[in-house]
This record gives sequence, C-alpha cells and structure tokens, in this order.
Amino acid sequence: MPASRWGAIGAAAFVLIAAILGGIASPYDTGLLTQMLIYGIFAMSLDVLHGYTGMPSLGHAAYFGLAAYVTAICSLKLGWGFPAAASAGLAATALAAAAFHLLALRTARSYYLMITLAFSQVLWSLAVSWTEVTGGDNGLPGVKRPSLGAWSVASDGRYFYFVLAIFAVSTAMLYVFVTSPFGYALRGIRDNELRMRALGYRVWAYKYLAAIVSALFAGVAGELYLFLNSFVSPSALSVTVSAQVLMMILVGAAGTLFGPVLGACVFVILQYVLSTYTDRWLFVIGLIYVLLALYAPQGALIYLRDRLKAPRSTG
Repeated sequence: MPASRWGAIGAAAFVLIAAILGGIASPYDTGLLTQMLIYGIFAMSLDVLHGYTGMPSLGHAAYFGLAAYVTAICSLKLGWGFPAAASAGLAATALAAAAFHLLALRTARSYYLMITLAFSQVLWSLAVSWTEVTGGDNGLPGVKRPSLGAWSVASDGRYFYFVLAIFAVSTAMLYVFVTSPFGYALRGIRDNELRMRALGYRVWAYKYLAAIVSALFAGVAGELYLFLNSFVSPSALSVTVSAQVLMMILVGAAGTLFGPVLGACVFVILQYVLSTYTDRWLFVIGLIYVLLALYAPQGALIYLRDRLKAPRSTG
C-alpha cells in the first residue's frame, strides 16, 4: 500500500480517536488535546515547505503569529465579527508570504533558512515596539471565542470539537494538495531541482505557490491558538516557536504529512512531562532537537524504520 494511503488511514484513525478522547477527557486533558490538534496543523503547514519542497524555515512563526495578531486587532480594536476578522488574518498572512517570497526565493537553501529567521524577528520586533496597536509585551488579551450563529464554542469541550473539525478539513485539503500532480512536482524539486528545470517545470512558481499554501495553514493554526488562549503576545512570533514546529517534524517524519502530527503530539506530551520536573525544559527539548538534526534530519520515525530494515550482519 502506498505511503500516502497509509497516511490517510492514519489521519482518519487519529481524528476518530481524538473525538472519542475529547468526550471522556478532563478539562485539562481536553486543553492538551486541543493543543495537539493546533500544533498538528502548524507542523503540517511547515512540512509542505520542509518535507515536500526541501525548503527548511526558521521563521514559520511569522505566519502563525501574524494571523493571530491581525485577527485579534480586527476583533478587539475594530469590532469585527469572527468571519471577517479570521478572513483578514488569513489574507494578511497570504499577502505577507507572497511579498516576502518575491525576495526570499532568490536565495539558496542555507540563505533561505536565515532570511526566514530575519523576517520572523522583524515581525517580533514590530509586535514588541508598536504598543499602541499590538499591546507590546503585554499582548492583546480578551479575544472571545467565535460564535457560529446560535452555536457558541466558548466552552473547552465545544472548542475542542470545533478545532477537531478544522483539523480534519485542513488535513484533507493538504492530503489532496500533496498527492496531486502539483505535490509530486514539489517532490521532484526537492530531490533534484536542476532536473526539474531541464524538464521544463517553472520551479520558482511551484516554490512560490507552495510557500503561500504553507503560510495560509500556519495562519489557520495561529488563529486557533489565539482563540484557545483568548490572548496573543510577541512570543507567538519568536524563534522559539519556529524551532519548536521544526522539531515536531524532526520527531515525526518529514515529507509524510501525518508524521509531523505525531511529532506535534509527542512534543506537547514531552513539554508537559518535562515542565513538571524542571523549569529548564526548553534546554532539554533543545538538546533533543540538536541530536535529531544531527542523526535523523528526515525524522525520527524514518530513522527508526531504516534502522529496522537495515540488514543485520551475521558472524
């Protein structure tokens, strides 16, 4: 069975299990499950760039935080309703990605990694210094969870199922995207860009559209995270968040779409467990990230699979 088919089955099983757990979990556990789903969307969005197109980024938090900030500003300061504010957040994210990648795609891979980091840091600095609009270090608290007509998702349980529905739709859309001819062209660009150019593919255009799609789904995750906490601060744009989502891919399996979702679940659980024992849990996670980057750059799951398949020497 193709790996993409296994991924679809795994995603469907994950949604079913999450729906069951959401109905029996405590309020605190429901919050953890909601975080897993949100980070799962965020990780899949980066995997479109890193895993399928071969463009690792250290600034993906820029889109995550930008969507959250624009949605919060439209909601709190302009008084817009949920559909208009959320649409404005996604539109701002898409426009930012489109404008930024006109320049960023002119760089090589290593330079692309650094310029994405610089872009994220510029937005972080703007969020810290533009206090009249962003609230500075205090952020923007008091964002209410959305109401869809007469149906409100203010409670943690209802909001979990709201996020689960968006997760299922996002996963289905991304699955169609990466298994389409466009998605297979992205794999070709990742594996051998020069050959794809020789075959007549407009490599720049493929990368450009992939970057915008990736940014849009990162924006979806950012907005969901905003409504989960009813709050956004400059930390949503920080390099720490970008490194965390990259680690989720490395824990899972780059280029498999659903592997990063498993990585997101492991990360949330790991964060919860480590933070109960030490205040320096970020140091431990950072050490794990370094080890994964050195020894399993394609993901821990792929590394384990290859180790299990490796022939054992007899002697």
